[in-house]
Amino acid sequence: MDYANTAGRVLAPVEHRVSGFADISGKAIFVSLLALIAFTAVPYGTAEPWWKAFFVCVVVALSLLAIVESLLSGSWSIGDRALLIPLALAIVFAFLQTIPVGNATVPGITHASWNAISADPFGTRFFALQLLALALAAALLFRYASTENRLGIVIHVIIGVTVASAIFGMMRQTTQHSAGFVLPLIQPGQGYGQFVNQNHFAFLMEMGFGLTLGMILGGGVLRERALIYFASLLPIWTALVLSNSRGGLLAMLAQVVAGVLLFPVVVPPADPSRGGFRVFRVVRLLPVRVFLLTLLLVSVVGGTLWIGGDRLVSRFESGLGELDPAAVSRKEIWQATWEMSKAHPIAGVGMGGYWVAIPGYHNASGTLVPQEAHNDYLELLASGGIIGAAIGIWFCAVLLKRARITLRSPSRFRRAASFGATLGIVGVGVHSLFDFGLHMIVNALIFIALIVIATTDLKDERSVHFG
Repeated sequence: MDYANTAGRVLAPVEHRVSGFADISGKAIFVSLLALIAFTAVPYGTAEPWWKAFFVCVVVALSLLAIVESLLSGSWSIGDRALLIPLALAIVFAFLQTIPVGNATVPGITHASWNAISADPFGTRFFALQLLALALAAALLFRYASTENRLGIVIHVIIGVTVASAIFGMMRQTTQHSAGFVLPLIQPGQGYGQFVNQNHFAFLMEMGFGLTLGMILGGGVLRERALIYFASLLPIWTALVLSNSRGGLLAMLAQVVAGVLLFPVVVPPADPSRGGFRVFRVVRLLPVRVFLLTLLLVSVVGGTLWIGGDRLVSRFESGLGELDPAAVSRKEIWQATWEMSKAHPIAGVGMGGYWVAIPGYHNASGTLVPQEAHNDYLELLASGGIIGAAIGIWFCAVLLKRARITLRSPSRFRRAASFGATLGIVGVGVHSLFDFGLHMIVNALIFIALIVIATTDLKDERSVHFG
């Protein structure tokens, strides 16, 4: 009796069912990630703690399912881990900031207080959990969006979320006259779109604007679909202008400049022997690039002033807080933050502990105490000290290195996708000099998705083909 053949016939159906379950699990995880990107945009950009906690729980659940799928499929590949290492170190560092280093006594209080690096240990741990969820989301996207088909779906979802938010914002601006517009806490004249702060809305528009523009300029879309992308770009740009965010407009201009400068890298010189692509060879000439840059800047600035009108001009003429005596200017916030960073140079005051520590350095009686630094780089230095800043620089260096490789990919779609994602990242990088839009989960999640799009190595469709 041939026991080997008999055992093989018995095990074959089992292996087939296991493989089928793993394939279904992988697709379910990918679809869930897409749904999560869309969902986080709804509840005010996921700004409240309970919605953030829900986001963390969902990502952890998907990660556990991914572990099961990896066990069944026998594959643990998540692509390039270089970007995940500094994120992991940042998470560990944040948790270390909450460890008590001894009991501290406070005059007038009989019980010893919690003496840790962080000024708000609970806030720092919650920050670490959010960063852990974002890092896990990045790992899941690296694993389950590693084909051209799936990466294209992620791009379309991001553009769709951005367009829907832009249309909602313009509808709200023109029709809302009382409190509550789909979302109950939205007040007339406050924020834009589903966000209570127009600058947070601008972050989302910048990422969608850069991604869409890069896909068009990089030739990553079919000619018959180019008009659809142009049509998507129009409401995004219009809503960004109407949101009246100065930082958002500056970021958009930086994206246009970056797009023109990176265009020769993304679009390689054409081979004269093959014909075609002559327009690309002309565009690569320096005088032509200078002319196009000037034309784009004039068009964007002129169109922005035409759409924004007097409201936009007055916004630029008035500094933050000048119209509200209870507010505080960015200059005062930055000065106080710098003083705090000098007082805690090595490990900072704790990730997420900024709002607790800043009152001791903010000398402005009668004004509102800032909750954020309005500069994510300066806040990172104050919250994480030299250690946190070094981790941030490491992450940016790896991101830049990986993006440079993908921008020169032999695949036109890969170059265009990386180009668009890079432009979105540039917009966020510039705007983060003045605001804190990445504190909103939807912005942070889409930013993570852009990083994946800009750096991931695409695989063959094979069994991971979506559909």
